[in-house]
Amino acid sequence: MNKRMNALKFALENEQKEREFYLANARRTKNMAGKNMFKQIADEEKEHYEVLKKLHEKWQQQKKWPATVPLKVKKSLVGSILKSMSGKKAARIAGNEDDLKAIRTAIDFEARGVALYTKLEKESTDSKEKGFFNLIACVERDHLLSLRDTEEFLTDPATWYQNMEKPMLDGA
Repeated sequence: MNKRMNALKFALENEQKEREFYLANARRTKNMAGKNMFKQIADEEKEHYEVLKKLHEKWQQQKKWPATVPLKVKKSLVGSILKSMSGKKAARIAGNEDDLKAIRTAIDFEARGVALYTKLEKESTDSKEKGFFNLIACVERDHLLSLRDTEEFLTDPATWYQNMEKPMLDGA
């Protein structure tokens, strides 16, 4: 239990650091798609932080997995941001090296988050606990996939647009 409690504390610190990172990059970037995506992930990380904080406090008091914490987090909306921006001129402002560096750092953050929450899920014996960590791992995985998508958008927009439009190849 102490091991998971420490991991939870680490996760809390992580969510906080990541949120600050995303907010700073939302302020910095000129690329509208990047700005909106960073803001959205920052909001989602804030929600994770709030839920994890309540969970941590209750767990510490009760010395067991709490029954009363609302253990739901919203599904990530990040994936829809790039798609919604794709036709807009503002989205075509090219990302710069700083944007790419930020995206790659974020990919690293999210990959570590997925690994941490997956590990916590595997170590859990309580089904509610398992379900909760699985849920957060899934949201972090959504972030990861969206960030990889954004990386492609910034480095190879032609391929990104091609993939987004998913043309049907007709054998005729």
